[in-house]
Amino acid sequence: MPALEPGLVPNSTSGDNGLFLLDTNILVCAWDASDRDKSGIARDLIRRAVDGEGVVAASIPGEFAAVLLHKVRPRGSAPDVLAALDSLSAIRVVESGAGLVRRAVEAHQTYGIHFYDGMIVASAERAGCARIYTEDLNHGQRYFGVEATDPFR
Repeated sequence: MPALEPGLVPNSTSGDNGLFLLDTNILVCAWDASDRDKSGIARDLIRRAVDGEGVVAASIPGEFAAVLLHKVRPRGSAPDVLAALDSLSAIRVVESGAGLVRRAVEAHQTYGIHFYDGMIVASAERAGCARIYTEDLNHGQRYFGVEATDPFR
């Protein structure tokens, strides 16, 4: 996945560039065909991200692979997971670093969210995203100027 260089998009521009961040649970919903409506919505968001409208945090590809290999039923085979990762390879990645970790701690302190959700918020803010597509944060709430949206509501 191509990296979005730290500092490429100033933190103060959250929402200005029309980008969105996809959380791991959206990727997993695209994989899970048991709910066709959710899967279709998730696949559309992934297509848009591949086309340049969205980004993922650096941790998301690894989390996605771990969920497919160890948590979902039926579990994904290694070749299937590799193919899924390849299909996401054009999505830009927001790289982590000390500044991002500090901002995640600030998100935890300010909003009472889990540290790893804070990493998602900090990544979206760094990329200048207007929105985070996720099922894990409060739908409609703004975190450092970035709105959390549950696309399945």
